[in-house]
Amino acid sequence: MDIASVIGLILGIGIVIGLMGHKITLFWSLHAVVVVVGGLLGSTFLKFSMSDIMSAGKILKKALFADHEDIKELIRQMVDISNIARKNGLLALEKVKVENEFLQAALQHCSDGVDPKLMKEILTKEIEYMAERHHTGVVMWESMGEAAPAFGMVGTLIGMVELLANMSDPSSIGPAMSTALLATMYGAFLANAIIIPMGIKLHHYSMEEQMKCSMIVDGVIGIQTGLNTRMLEQVLKTCLSRYKRDD
Repeated sequence: MDIASVIGLILGIGIVIGLMGHKITLFWSLHAVVVVVGGLLGSTFLKFSMSDIMSAGKILKKALFADHEDIKELIRQMVDISNIARKNGLLALEKVKVENEFLQAALQHCSDGVDPKLMKEILTKEIEYMAERHHTGVVMWESMGEAAPAFGMVGTLIGMVELLANMSDPSSIGPAMSTALLATMYGAFLANAIIIPMGIKLHHYSMEEQMKCSMIVDGVIGIQTGLNTRMLEQVLKTCLSRYKRDD
């Protein structure tokens, strides 16, 4: 589990619930929940296909729960692989097993003797397709972040209509006004405490994955062309900020 996400959710939800105090039941409205959540889901299913929705869910699960490989550790791994190739030849890479699926596929191409130019084209195309898949997930969460407050306003308008339609009954004014305000609150909370931050998290995760894959391409091409191990390490470290390179 991504620790930053856990802290963010606990702080966001915990602070709001804490401010509600012992009167938390006052902030519950089933009608408001139905309008906001139902409208949000309905608009999402209209905008995207079922396969896109399922894929976005898998990407979110991977971004939040998967163990993210440290890029510095990945560089060290690439350097070790370079030493193996220089010592035992490229065919020895066929026996190298790594957890990173993209790196494993690149090493397989390398040991199979695929032309460096062709291999770079294949792997680059795979990165582009991965970026497109991630982009769909990010856009989906961004659209949900826009829809949640909008349906909160819909709930508010419904509550106001009920209020104005029953002005002659003072006992109905309070519940109608409560539904109106709570719908806005639910929409704003869902959008700004959960949905939009998740979309931004997915965007950062996608950019990180693309950077790692691009680094792997450069590394494997360097290994295949016989680039000096020390020079290879320097090339790979260019993806790090300067203060991290010598750390």
